[in-house]
Amino acid sequence: MRVIFLSAIFLVCLSMIAEAQNSVMNDSHIRVKPNNGINESLIDRDRAGIVLSSRAKGESLQNIDTELGIVISPPAGRLAIVADGNSPDPDDLGGTAVSLALLRSAGLTDRLVHYSHSCDLVRGVRISERAERERHYLMQVACDITARRWGGYDSLVFFDALWQQEETVNDLAKAINESSAENPLWIIEAGEPDIIALALEVADNDKSQFVKVITHHPANDNAGDFYTWKQLLDFGVEEVRIPDQNTNLKVDLSQWDWAKNHVDPRIQWVWMLGKIAEVDDVVKFQKGKWDCSDAGMVLYWITGATDGGMKSGTVENVKSILLNYIKINPMAG
Repeated sequence: MRVIFLSAIFLVCLSMIAEAQNSVMNDSHIRVKPNNGINESLIDRDRAGIVLSSRAKGESLQNIDTELGIVISPPAGRLAIVADGNSPDPDDLGGTAVSLALLRSAGLTDRLVHYSHSCDLVRGVRISERAERERHYLMQVACDITARRWGGYDSLVFFDALWQQEETVNDLAKAINESSAENPLWIIEAGEPDIIALALEVADNDKSQFVKVITHHPANDNAGDFYTWKQLLDFGVEEVRIPDQNTNLKVDLSQWDWAKNHVDPRIQWVWMLGKIAEVDDVVKFQKGKWDCSDAGMVLYWITGATDGGMKSGTVENVKSILLNYIKINPMAG
């Protein structure tokens, strides 16, 4: 059975890489607190199982808890995510799938205005040219197919930061230029800082003050090939630092058995991307682990960010939010 199972994963990977090549080269509800500065998507809220009160125009929302009492309360503004995935560590495969599933489950897909991956601009010696190229394909798959299967991202382009560097930088700079005190841009640094810094170089200087960069690990901050973390902060952005998310979100593979064994293919798909990272042959430190650590920054943001956001989220928190959405939105047919 193990051989059959691994063979199935291999065949799926081949199918995913082929699709990516075409794409790149050519019982509970969630309780939501309002934010008056946001133009919320009521359709997405309904699909996420978020129940609006009679004062749903921004004054208040009905409070209905998940089993774990999680409160969805994002801050004002928009969200951008810059991930790597083409560096030796493959954890961004699971991190990307969980991040997109969390935003969909929270009814917040309309708030994500930029997503780019493969932001490691100079290949290191620990990953071969061929393996690095495979990662580009797999990351594009993680973005495009997760977005399609979970829904809510039809208007969003997922950029390959290295292979589409100019388009990536310009798209992120555009989001920066649309920022204001009432509508800041929160950037999740899920990889090296270079793309963020390049976008800040292109954007209007007076807009940097409305940019907040969320980070959780010095391994990202200090890995830039062209910019240091200090140089990034020198643009005038706000640093938002939370604890290392690997502590609770890089876990033994068995802690994700609930997803592997779930009947819904959307949940199984998320699990499979983390499993692909676990069987990766470039690094050894993911063996036996399921790692979505960067998604902890998304969990922090959707639960309030600097206003009481969840700084040390767990797999149980992720499970509660995703399964709430799946229960309210079963697969058609």
